[in-house]
Amino acid sequence: MKTACLFLSTVLLSSQICAAEITVSAAASLKDAFNGIITQYHKQYPQSKIRLNTAGSGALLQQAVQGAPVDVLAFADENTMNQAQQRGVIDPNTRKTFALNGLVVAAPKNSALSMAKLSDLQGSRFGRIAIGNPAGVPAGRYAKAALEKAGLWAGLQPKIITTQNVRQSLDYIARGEVDAGFVYRTDAVLMKDKVKVLAAVPTQNAVSYPIAVSKTTGQAAEARRFVQYVLSAQGQQVLSRYGFKKP
Repeated sequence: MKTACLFLSTVLLSSQICAAEITVSAAASLKDAFNGIITQYHKQYPQSKIRLNTAGSGALLQQAVQGAPVDVLAFADENTMNQAQQRGVIDPNTRKTFALNGLVVAAPKNSALSMAKLSDLQGSRFGRIAIGNPAGVPAGRYAKAALEKAGLWAGLQPKIITTQNVRQSLDYIARGEVDAGFVYRTDAVLMKDKVKVLAAVPTQNAVSYPIAVSKTTGQAAEARRFVQYVLSAQGQQVLSRYGFKKP
């Protein structure tokens, strides 16, 4: 009887681990790629449950700091993950960089605009330019740094339309609500039927994506397994399909 009870309790515990539900908070630019990864992950681990929460990296950090339930965090820059680590939000031993991207200036597909250099944005043809809020959106920080280096940031302020995340910038471009905007290369590729790339933007730091397990997770085993899957050949193949590069 004791052996049977032990066996039953072991089976029940195993089922609980297999059926663990986790929340993955990921940068807005990862939405489609992570949906693809989660679909594949479920095929390999059909009993697992993953809730994907996407927003600007800064907003996701604030959610975690304020106690929102999260098991895995994936940001669009190292700076935000550094802040998460400093504030005790993540387990630093699980932190890994899993993907690289690039910043571009994009315009509506039917636009007649073209540009050879960033200073072209000063021209009268560029009336409205979408940029993610640098305070909480990595794409906005990368754009601001590039424009500051070129001596253009202050002069372009009257033209800049600030967005809450890079996908909002992409939507504004696709709908023709702005003349151009700063988005990631992967975003432009995702909506190539509605937007076109005008120029690649050199960045001072690599556009890298870190991932880590939350310190407050109650499902550490499942969270670590998901992180490992993102880093695995299968996860990297999905990221590659969406235009991300290996670090």
